[in-house]
This record gives sequence, C-alpha cells and structure tokens, in this order.
Amino acid sequence: MIDIGDNAPDFTLPRDGGEDVTLSKELSGAVVLYFYPRDDTSGCTREAVDFTGLASEFAAAETKVFGISKDTVAKHDKFRDKHELGIPLLSDADSDVCERYGTWVEKSMYGKKFMGIERTTFLIDKTGTVRSVWRKVKVPGHAEAVLEAARGL
Repeated sequence: MIDIGDNAPDFTLPRDGGEDVTLSKELSGAVVLYFYPRDDTSGCTREAVDFTGLASEFAAAETKVFGISKDTVAKHDKFRDKHELGIPLLSDADSDVCERYGTWVEKSMYGKKFMGIERTTFLIDKTGTVRSVWRKVKVPGHAEAVLEAARGL
C-alpha cells in the first residue's frame, strides 16, 4: 500500500496512441495518477471527462495527469476518441502497477467477490514523493479537489 510520504514506484506502461510512459521521465513537475476500473463506464467516463476539462489548469500548475486501468491500448484509443479525451490513458494489462500501488483489491457486488481496481488517485511531486492520496474516490468534484492540491505544491 502506497501512502503519503512514500516514494512512488517507477513504471513504464503503454498508453493510448501506442507510445510508452515512464513515470520517472514525467517528473519535471507534479504527476497525477488516477486509477479507474474500466473504460467507457459511466463513472470512469465522467472522471476522464472532468480531468480533460481541467487539463489546461493542470498544465498551468505544472502537473501532468495520467489515467490507468487494465484496459488494452486499443480499448483506450476507442474510449479517448469517443469522448474526445485529452488525458493520456495507460494500460496496466497484467495489473502489476495496480498491485504495487495497492489499487488491485478484492471487491464485492451483489454478494459476489472479485478482484478489481479501486478508484484511487495519487498526487506525486517532482521528487517522486507521494504528496496526496484519494482512496475509494467519488467522482463528482474529484478532479477539482486534485487540481487544488496540485496548485498547493
């Protein structure tokens, strides 16, 4: 489980459009990693649209935003195009990064237990230190709260 004050585990993952993203190469400023369950579901779409809508404000706060799920790059491409998203979407198909960040958890729906991504967001400063963590995120107002925290770095 990653918490405030911890060093963010480095990783390299493929993103929509086919390029790779390495966390340590993105730390010229702050980085937001938001882990979400699945492309093109209502909550995940709202979250991606909200972060996209604030992209210029995150850029002004010298903060890059990345969404991470287990969906494939091809699925990310369709999701990005369908909703005109401006946030890079990273594919953690084998859930390695999700496990290292503690977002791959046992969930329960209608009495049935299964493994899935818990909606969680990490704000990482340019030294690679985790500065804020939001767990079990409720989407309304979340992107705005993350932006305020990024501005405070």
